Order: sequence, then structure tokens, then C-alpha cells
Amino acid sequence: MKTIAHSSKNIRFIKIFTISTFLLISMTACQYNKTSNLALLSSPIPTDTPLIFAPGIISIEDHASASITFNSDITELVLNHRKQGKNYNLYTMKLIDGKWSNLALAPFSTNLEDLDFHPRFTSKGDRLYFGSTRPISDTMKTSNGRRRLHQWYVDKNENGDWGAPILMGQPFKDRYVMGAIPSENGNLFFTSGTRTEEEGIYYAINRNGRYDTIERMGDVINTNGKFIAHPYIAPDESYLIYDSEKATEPNNTDLFISFNIDGTWSKSYSLGPKINTKLADGSGTVSPDGKYLFFSRSEKKTKEDGSTYWVSTMYWTDFVKLKREILDNINNNE
Repeated sequence: MKTIAHSSKNIRFIKIFTISTFLLISMTACQYNKTSNLALLSSPIPTDTPLIFAPGIISIEDHASASITFNSDITELVLNHRKQGKNYNLYTMKLIDGKWSNLALAPFSTNLEDLDFHPRFTSKGDRLYFGSTRPISDTMKTSNGRRRLHQWYVDKNENGDWGAPILMGQPFKDRYVMGAIPSENGNLFFTSGTRTEEEGIYYAINRNGRYDTIERMGDVINTNGKFIAHPYIAPDESYLIYDSEKATEPNNTDLFISFNIDGTWSKSYSLGPKINTKLADGSGTVSPDGKYLFFSRSEKKTKEDGSTYWVSTMYWTDFVKLKREILDNINNNE
């Protein structure tokens, strides 16, 4: 996958992309008045300003919620969630008979001693990728026995229930991989790095269900700050969202987007001041219908005894409007 700086070809594409986005808004405007599955969980629906998602249900005071993912028809969700002082585990909710179930531990993430996080559904919703520090058997030992974090996945069986977690094989097993997310064609994007490779966003091409090599994405993405991580790839790979930490402001992460132009990634653009604040904004995902951006806003708090802890609140906003604003700003300023 090539990467280039901004060019006249880039600008022409973005103008066309803006028109396409406008048409998408027009075609789907009537759908905004319909009661969506998300509206049954969190109301009101955001328009111009990000709102806390499902306050008191998912976004709970002094808890941490992040990295939400939905199945294709938005009837099931999975996310990271933890109480103060506890590890992240995967929690889930399902829409049953027009009502969302209570937030509960996913059936494959019930060991509170292990860390399970950054879940990502496939486009079909029949597989879920996630990271975990759960122990692995001697027969699955990796070349780096000290590394505890590995990537796993679970598949749904014919009854719609999750099976047993499966450790991802090579070329992923022997290296650090976090936050793997598949595009519609099965290509995987994730955070990675080795002793000889800088941490950043990498990808692996799906070759008839097999992954042979891992490649690092270009500098237009991987030189934009520090700790570049948590990619969200559009199902059609038309854009990539990720977060990175400012070199001058530790623990202050912002969200960025890069557009795929005929196989070439554009430079990265900030999601803007409505999204990026003085707090840590990250772990962005988009609803399967492409309408809403979800992200976590995290901050460090101090207890009476002087010790500190982190809390994260889930936000959501109108992604169709946000993307159009970004593209309009690009066209007006470049």
C-alpha cells in the first residue's frame, strides 16, 4: 500500500469524495428520523456535538469503557469495560425483542485476572478478534515466552453462540500485535512492532484465508506523533482512523483520519476540536452503517491518598457530518 503527500490527484479525489458524501447524506437523511437500534440504547442521537453514549449503562462514573464494536445489523455489541482498580474484560449487550440486555461479561471473557480488550467484529459479525493476556498452552508457546499479550478470535457456531477462543497463528503469534481489525475482504490492520521495527500500524493481506507477511504502513500515518495505535479500517478500506499521542503532551492522544486514494494513503487529518480535546481521545470505531463515530475520552484522576487512576467515558457523534466537515475543510484550505 503506497503513501504519498498531498497532490493535485489527491485534491481531485477528495472533491469527488466530498460530493459522494453529500449524496450519501441526502440519501440517508430520511433514515435519521427512524428509531434505530442505537437510539433504543442511548438518546438523544448526536448531531453536531459528541454526546456521552449510554450514560449509566455503558458510560458509568469512575469506570472505563472503550473500543466498542457492533455486529452488522447492530443487534449485538462488545466493548472493553472495567471497574476502578480492575483489569479490562470484554462485556456485551444484545438487542432482544426490541430491548437491549444488561451489560454483562462476554462468555469467553470471564476470568477477571486476565486482560481482554480491543474487540473487533468482522463485517459479517460471525467472528470477533480481541487481545488477551490469558495463558497459552505449552503446545502453543511462542518464541518470546515473556510476552503475555496475544491476539485471539472467537467464531459463532450454527446456533449463534460464541465458541472457544482460538490463538491467532503465524505470522502473528511470535510478535506483538494489538487491536487487529479486518476489512470486508479480510485484510487485517493492527498495532505492532518488534525489537527492530518501530511501533505503529501494520497490515496483513488476506490471501485466500492465509496471511503470509506483515507490512508496516507508510510514514504519512506512522510518523504522526507517538504511540500510533488502535486503527479502525473502513469495511471498503476507503479510510483509516487511528489515535496518536502528541510528542509534547504525554498521555494526550488525538484521533486522525487518512483517506485511501486508489490504493495510496493521504496524509493524516485531525478529526477536529469537537473530537480532540485536552483529554486523551482515542480508540475510535464507526458503526456498521457508517453513520456514527464512537471514541473514548480518558482522564487521570487522583484519590484522597494521592494515588491516581484512569477513567474512560464513551462518546458518539454523527460521523457522516463530521467526515463532510473534514473534507470541506481540506477543499477550502489546500
